[in-house]
Amino acid sequence: MISLHNEDILEVEIKDFLIPSERVAHVQVSNNLEHALLVLTKTGYTAIPVLDPQYKLHGLLSTPAILDSILGLQRIEFEQLENKKVHEVMNSSIPRLKITDRLKKGLDLLIDHPFICVENEEGIFEGILTRRTLLKKFNQAIHQQKKQ
Repeated sequence: MISLHNEDILEVEIKDFLIPSERVAHVQVSNNLEHALLVLTKTGYTAIPVLDPQYKLHGLLSTPAILDSILGLQRIEFEQLENKKVHEVMNSSIPRLKITDRLKKGLDLLIDHPFICVENEEGIFEGILTRRTLLKKFNQAIHQQKKQ
């Protein structure tokens, strides 16, 4: 439990707020876009991490990026979904956090993003830090403080 009285709250390591990698939907760099779109659609997410077989983080893939990649001049070229690979469409220029980073850095990044991917020092995907998780923790701390 976090305490709002604690002046060091922003210095807490983000690993305490992480949704672990085992619980995060993802795609592989070599998957085709048809598979990726199915994963995105089934999970209801608009973006998911892209990993390699060793679970190294390579970027994010979003539904808009997939759709943009199959837009032709006259129509949406759905047949391209089977031929194009995730690595051709993914965004590799994403904000990232290290597992040892502090909450303050995560808060700064979550202002502009609904979630931030977290990796270890070797670039292995550890999980995500979400706005929702952080807001829930702060909400719990506020209500706990009111009870005391």
